[in-house]
Amino acid sequence: MKRLTLLRHAKSSWGQSDLADHGRPLNQRGQQDVPFMAPRLASHGVRPSLIITSSAKRAQQTAKLLAREIVYPIEFIHTEKSLYLADPATILEVIETQEDTFSDIVICCHNPGISNLANQLSYQVINHMPTCGMVIIAADTNLWSEIASSSRTLIGFEYPKKPE
Repeated sequence: MKRLTLLRHAKSSWGQSDLADHGRPLNQRGQQDVPFMAPRLASHGVRPSLIITSSAKRAQQTAKLLAREIVYPIEFIHTEKSLYLADPATILEVIETQEDTFSDIVICCHNPGISNLANQLSYQVINHMPTCGMVIIAADTNLWSEIASSSRTLIGFEYPKKPE
C-alpha cells in the first residue's frame, strides 16, 4: 500500500512586481494556513517518508513549514526542479520514479498540474485545488511505478476554508 498526498503550495505574495514568479514568497495567510492544515493531514494518517517540492520559493516554504509542523527533518526535503509549473504527466513521472522503500510521499507543487493530477488519480472532480489544498490518495500497490494503474481510494480532500 502506498499513500500519496498532493499538496498545492500555500498562498503567495504578489506584492513585489519586480520579483519573478519563481521567487515569489508566501504571504501572511499562506504562512498561517500551513500550520492550520498540518493536523488535518495527520488526521488522515499521513506520515511522510518523503516530501518532494517544486523549486519555486513558495512551494519550498510550504514544504518546510509543513515539515516543521509534522516533525519531518527539513534536510530530507527533496527539491525537484521539474515540478515547477509541471503538467500532470511530469508530476506523475516524478512520483513513479521514487524508491519503493518510501510508503508515504507528499508532493508540493502548483496548479493547474496538481489539480489535474488529483482528478486523474482520485476519480473525483476537483475543479480547482485551493492554495494549501491537499488530496490524499491510497494506492493498492507496493510499487510507485504502478500508482497510475493500481486501484486507488481518495482518503481525503482538505483545504483551509473547508468546514471542519
